Formats: sequence, C-alpha cells, structure tokens
Amino acid sequence: MPLSITPAAPPDIPALIELLEILFSLEQDFQPDADKQRRGLEMLLARPDNGVILLARHATAGVVGMVSAQLVISTASGAPSAWVEDVVIRPEFRAGGLGRRLLDAVSEWAVAHGARRLQLLADADNAPALGFYRHLDWQATRLFAWRKFPS
Repeated sequence: MPLSITPAAPPDIPALIELLEILFSLEQDFQPDADKQRRGLEMLLARPDNGVILLARHATAGVVGMVSAQLVISTASGAPSAWVEDVVIRPEFRAGGLGRRLLDAVSEWAVAHGARRLQLLADADNAPALGFYRHLDWQATRLFAWRKFPS
C-alpha cells in the first residue's frame, strides 16, 4: 500500500474527527462529538513538545489512520511516560500492519522525548483491539482506570 506516516497538521483536523467518530462509536466511555474532538485536536497540535498526532495517509484514500500520544511525568519511572491514545484505522485498511506501524512510530517519538514507558487504555469490550495489543506484546496491568468530572 502506498502509505506514509507523518505528523498531523491543522488542515488534517476534519479527517481526524472522522476517525475519532469511528473510535468513539466503539467505546463505552466516550461519545463522538465533533466540537469536542476539534478542540482536543487543536490543543494537541498547539503543544508539539508535549504531544503528537501521527496519521497514516494513503496516496488515493487520504487519511486512513491515526495515533496520538502525550507525555506525563512518572514518579514510578522517574522519567516521562507517554500516554498513547486514539489508535484508530479505517476498517478497510485494518489487518495489513498499519496499526503496528503507527504504534512503532509513536513509540519512536516517545523515546526521542525521553519516555521510558508507554501506556494506553482500551475498551474492555473491544476484543479485536485487546487481541491486537496482546499480539504486539503490550502487557495488561493490575490497575483500573477511574474518572471523575469536576463540578
């Protein structure tokens, strides 16, 4: 496939919103909301030293996949850690190694920015995603994700 993986730029936001709609339609905890996704993407793009959005672009089909990552300081590691988010590929481009390429590329970015660990969250009911991460040697942890919306 004639695919390239490059950092996203502001003109890519509409295509990235479409990918996030696919992703958030699969997840139990999130809902697609184009306005929220636009704001989040704009914030990530405005902070290139702290985060990255990488996209996969097909020569004729356009943007077909994405992954994002943000750095946090880990007291457990004594170094930055990268939170990997928004791993999504259009269904017709899955199972061809593109997911691995995107995760490898974001891992390279994270290591270049000092990260000693990568971590991600996956929906507990998304068996294909869980199998994919296991296949790539990601390890499940004993931690639960919790959240609260401040009032």
